[in-house]
Amino acid sequence: MAQSAYMYFTDGSAVPSLSLEELKERLLHYKDQLSKTGQQLGWGYSEAAFPYTIESKPEGEGKWFYLKGTDPSYKNLILGVGGSSEEGDSRPFVQIVLTSGSTIGDKNKGNELCKYLAKLLKAELHLFNGRIMYFNPRK
Repeated sequence: MAQSAYMYFTDGSAVPSLSLEELKERLLHYKDQLSKTGQQLGWGYSEAAFPYTIESKPEGEGKWFYLKGTDPSYKNLILGVGGSSEEGDSRPFVQIVLTSGSTIGDKNKGNELCKYLAKLLKAELHLFNGRIMYFNPRK
């Protein structure tokens, strides 16, 4: 059964919404940071910390892409952008989906990516287990 985590953009968020290309850029920046950490440590930390390649399929063009695992412990994660309407108010979001073939390693990396992105973007994060983390400034 698939599980989803959501990052909602609110009034205090760093950006009002995020496009798919901007999301890819954020992931590539994250991977670059990990490779620099690996250089400082003297081993291939980026391959262990981000064991995925960014892939896309024609049916998901403009809506979603997936991270394909490069290690047997990791299969895939699907990332997409969208918006939900609640009581006439539109809330843009980023969704991370664990498919039925995803492993526990994918869930752990998904949580790690969600927390990183939500903190960077000051978003409201709804985790896979239903818990909510607020990284946006609240009154």
